[in-house]
Amino acid sequence: MREGLLRRKPGEALSHLQNKYINIFDKDRKMIEFFHEPCYTGTTFRPNHRIGEEGFMDKKHSKRSAFSGKIGFVLSAAGASVGLGNIWRFPYLAAKYGGGIFLLVYIVLAVTFGYTMIVAETALGRMTKKSPVGAFGAFGKSGRLKFGGWINAVIPILIVPYYSVIGGWVIRYLSAYVSGHGSELAQDGYFSGFISSGLSAEVCFLIFTIFTLVIIFAGVRNGVERVSKLMMPVLVVLSVIIAVYSVTRPGALAGVKYFLVPNVANFSWMTVVTAMGQMFYSLSIAMGILVTFGSYMKEDVSIEESTENVEVFDTAIAIMAGLMIIPAVFSFSGGDPDTLQAGPSLMFITIPKVFESMGFGHVVGVLFFLLVLFAAVTSSIALTESAVSTFEDELGWSRQKATGCIGVIMVALGSLSALGYGPLAGVTVFGMQFLDFFDFLTNSVMMPIAALMTSLLVARVVGVKKIEEEIIHGESAFRRKKIFAVMIKYLCPIFVLIILISSVANAFGWISM
Repeated sequence: MREGLLRRKPGEALSHLQNKYINIFDKDRKMIEFFHEPCYTGTTFRPNHRIGEEGFMDKKHSKRSAFSGKIGFVLSAAGASVGLGNIWRFPYLAAKYGGGIFLLVYIVLAVTFGYTMIVAETALGRMTKKSPVGAFGAFGKSGRLKFGGWINAVIPILIVPYYSVIGGWVIRYLSAYVSGHGSELAQDGYFSGFISSGLSAEVCFLIFTIFTLVIIFAGVRNGVERVSKLMMPVLVVLSVIIAVYSVTRPGALAGVKYFLVPNVANFSWMTVVTAMGQMFYSLSIAMGILVTFGSYMKEDVSIEESTENVEVFDTAIAIMAGLMIIPAVFSFSGGDPDTLQAGPSLMFITIPKVFESMGFGHVVGVLFFLLVLFAAVTSSIALTESAVSTFEDELGWSRQKATGCIGVIMVALGSLSALGYGPLAGVTVFGMQFLDFFDFLTNSVMMPIAALMTSLLVARVVGVKKIEEEIIHGESAFRRKKIFAVMIKYLCPIFVLIILISSVANAFGWISM
């Protein structure tokens, strides 16, 4: 139909379709989308109106916030992807599970599994112009679809409070290096003393939270996009500077070789499992972020090309993180990869000791923790924006009211995490401190389930054909359609189940990741 329309003159095409309606029905024969009065852009046709089961989109949604263009989306999505997990978790896993062979497996998974999920979520967002709850609800009112939408929506609401606590830790370390007290950070017991202090950890958390909320309050284009456009290029520059410095340290080349050169002898099944899990978390899959950002994407922006850009950006930063940390730790430890510990201990205990042993360590410390702060901020604003968007769409709230509500939730839940290692240390959930519990609940349980629901929605309800139609509006063809179809129908659900099982097993100590 599209080719026939393009052979007509613009006026004739519009006249031909003026009273045409296209109804799309799900399995229950419920109307899920209604196209009316197509608009001619010179090259393609797009509907002026989209609706769910309730009727035409109202004026509020027709004026929905949007990114200025491709660069705004790519940098914002990349900012969401490039976070603390890239910087402290990726180098640790790469060092533990084979170095170069881990990196190779990670890249393969990123351009297949990761690509598929990013395309699916982004297309769902732009197709429906809704945040996760509305996006799922546009395809029916079954309990399964409602659950899928809400679990995607709730995840960022639960993640951003404790993520902001860690952001507060970064602020404390950056301020110490800037004020010339970086040597104190390298002392044994400094980190544990800081997080158990209570008041100090809470104040740093509140500073980070307020900064995030101010950005969100400014809106999508003036807040999220503007900050991402500023911080992401700076983050890249800082990554390059620190990586160059790190790889030029005495003994660092051994770490570079271990990290970049694949060695099949180091391959194991756990290499695949851990790379799969890291890629999943690193690309911000199943957090509601990509659906929300997709809803802000303009119709003429290429989804596939933008996805490729996000893939490259995220993978490049992960590689730079590896080059920043692994060679430096190799140099510091005499080539012992076991010095690379997981989680906060790497970032807040090992790295300050490494910097203290280096020349210009204080300068490098300032640059490094500034980079980490930028990564934390871009991820936190993406998480918060997804939560705010849900309140705007589902409750009809203004941005100001939605931001205020999220702020209250962040302070309430985040304070539990900030004080969980100090005054509230005696209070645990299933034997875990509040921060550890929220991390386990969201990352190990809810996110894999959310991804499974998304893949099933696309494969069994929406269909690959509809996704293809959405994608070709911004480009001439769906170039990786075959990869997408195979992954979303067959492999993505299997991969997600593997991530779910392995994450839960790791959390309970049944396996080590």
